[in-house]
Amino acid sequence: MNKQLKVVLVGLPGSGKSTFGKQLAQELGFRFLDLDQLIEDRYQLKISEIFSIHGEGTFRDWESSVLQETLLQSDSFILASGGGTPSFNDNMDFINSNSISVYLDVPLESIARRLQSSKAHQRPLFQGLDQGEITLKLKSLWVSREYFYNQSKIKLSGENFSAELLLVELISKLKS
Repeated sequence: MNKQLKVVLVGLPGSGKSTFGKQLAQELGFRFLDLDQLIEDRYQLKISEIFSIHGEGTFRDWESSVLQETLLQSDSFILASGGGTPSFNDNMDFINSNSISVYLDVPLESIARRLQSSKAHQRPLFQGLDQGEITLKLKSLWVSREYFYNQSKIKLSGENFSAELLLVELISKLKS
């Protein structure tokens, strides 16, 4: 592909942004970037440490700053955003102005299972929660973030996405 292409994946924590993003980047021959990892690298702190030491407000400001710097780069890449990224500091508008946004709309029950069986305790918003509490927290997050996610240029719904399916959607968007 000759045209510069920046794709930002949005969705709830556990929706598969990083996993799918790595697959898509490999398929396209692009770099894969994870916004949380970029923040950790920049500030030399884990996300959970930023939350506990500096609070969510500071984290969201730092997140917006790193997001903007990243999206203003001149190369093509796939970026997995944080689950809350689109909901703060006009980030969704900035994402849509500088990339193709893709909402990974995965059923809440599937995400809850993924989080329960993975490293949910490493995610600040899910630390110390049992399965039922994880599901309730996901529902609450979805209610507060759905408006922003639905502003995405492409929406993929279900549990299993293929890079090929998204490539068809991306080509369609680039032609229009």
